[in-house]
Amino acid sequence: MKQLKALILAAAALVAAQTFANTDAQNDKIRERIKPVGEVCVGAECGGAVVAASGPRSGEEVYNTACAACHGAGILGAPKNGDKAAWDDRLSKGMDQTLANAINGINAMPPKGNCATCSDDEILGAINYMSGR
Repeated sequence: MKQLKALILAAAALVAAQTFANTDAQNDKIRERIKPVGEVCVGAECGGAVVAASGPRSGEEVYNTACAACHGAGILGAPKNGDKAAWDDRLSKGMDQTLANAINGINAMPPKGNCATCSDDEILGAINYMSGR
């Protein structure tokens, strides 16, 4: 009985050794199959262009790049650019509150209208531009 157990263990060890003992060629084929398809790299260290800010953007620039999609058409109740009555209603709470709403988001508007790179002053400039102030 002991001999049979020893024989079974030896056979199992031999099978395991054969299973896990890949040749270099087999290992190379495996590495080729599981290698990454590509890489993502952003910035100067990857050879990409670095865009240097030339200073704060105007309210019109911020509006055109970040605000026009919703405020141009009045999507989901966004006050339209140049709609004095709609903006007067928003600004009746004061510019500080209107700016805080724009920075933090309100109703369907996400924080900073999804302009994560906009400074608070640039957001203020966009409000002033859209409200005609």
